[in-house]
Amino acid sequence: MTFKIKTRTILFIILSFQFIFFVNVNSETRIINADVNAVKGKLNTMFNECIGAGRANEGLRADWQQQLAQVKKDCGFRYIRFHGLLTDDMAVYLEDRNGNPEYNFMYVDALFDYLLSIDIKPFVELGFMPSALASGKQTIFWWKGNVTPPKDYDIWKELIRQLVLHFTERYGADEVKTWYFEVWNEPNLSPGFWTGTQADYFKLYQYSAAAVKSVNKDYRIGGPATAGATWIPEMIEFCTKNNVPLDFISTHTYGVDQGFLDEYGNSGTVLSKNPMSVSGDILNSRKQIASSSMPNLELHYTEWSSSYTPADPIHDSYHEAAYILQKIKQVGDAPNSMSYWVFTDIFEESGPRFTPFHGGFGC
Repeated sequence: MTFKIKTRTILFIILSFQFIFFVNVNSETRIINADVNAVKGKLNTMFNECIGAGRANEGLRADWQQQLAQVKKDCGFRYIRFHGLLTDDMAVYLEDRNGNPEYNFMYVDALFDYLLSIDIKPFVELGFMPSALASGKQTIFWWKGNVTPPKDYDIWKELIRQLVLHFTERYGADEVKTWYFEVWNEPNLSPGFWTGTQADYFKLYQYSAAAVKSVNKDYRIGGPATAGATWIPEMIEFCTKNNVPLDFISTHTYGVDQGFLDEYGNSGTVLSKNPMSVSGDILNSRKQIASSSMPNLELHYTEWSSSYTPADPIHDSYHEAAYILQKIKQVGDAPNSMSYWVFTDIFEESGPRFTPFHGGFGC
């Protein structure tokens, strides 16, 4: 097929053939030949497998739900991941006057019922720590997610078992088998997201995996959900040596040159000039898995974007769309999902925002 073009600037995006044309034309005729009979194979739709959101409690808002329904209709996302499922504003775990656990899944049910009603499955992040179960008081964000290890790992294990058992009773094992359970968020950013050590995180993962698998051995659990694409070889080695279940690897990356956490937008993030930023990490993660003792593990990038601050003007610029497309093109079929962070500007890590175009993540 031959195209004759005489325009100034044209952007062709042809996903069905898995290639992207960028053509700059200055009043000249260009001829582009495309063989429409040459088929590379089935399109990898990892780009709309999963999308991110700020925290679970925000998902109880009507405007958040309306926006999610719209992006589901427009983009077809199949999973959604968010923080804060177990934080105090979801009221999942309390203790009575004698210190006995009390479980309450009312808010979780309201949120998950809605997600499934619009055909979006949860990519369940297990965190943060309920205050009644926490070993310390350190929190993160305006909404105060507790980031300390549990005061008792056996009680944590039972909390996760009760949660997964409740999901099974409410939604059925066949449904929950299609979900993912991810342990914690960015534990390598200590003390920001985790006041414990790497060994403490691996212990938390081991107890969590045992809890999930005790309900159904076919349920999927993974991690380490790290920032900066780290701890992958260590995670696989730990699980191999200790016979701990590991069904997938998850990690995060952002296209900046400094740091990993800036919820208030104070550090002055700088977009990396490396043309393989973000995508280079993803390709390397796939190589790390392929050369490990578990070479067939799924790879899920459960957070990624150009910048990790919710106050970066690039998120509201026309550059962001081109950036997203470039990274999706560069990684090919290396990841099983690339969950863009996030789908909405209803995002309260630094508190509620009150102006449009404030640099929020929302796509």
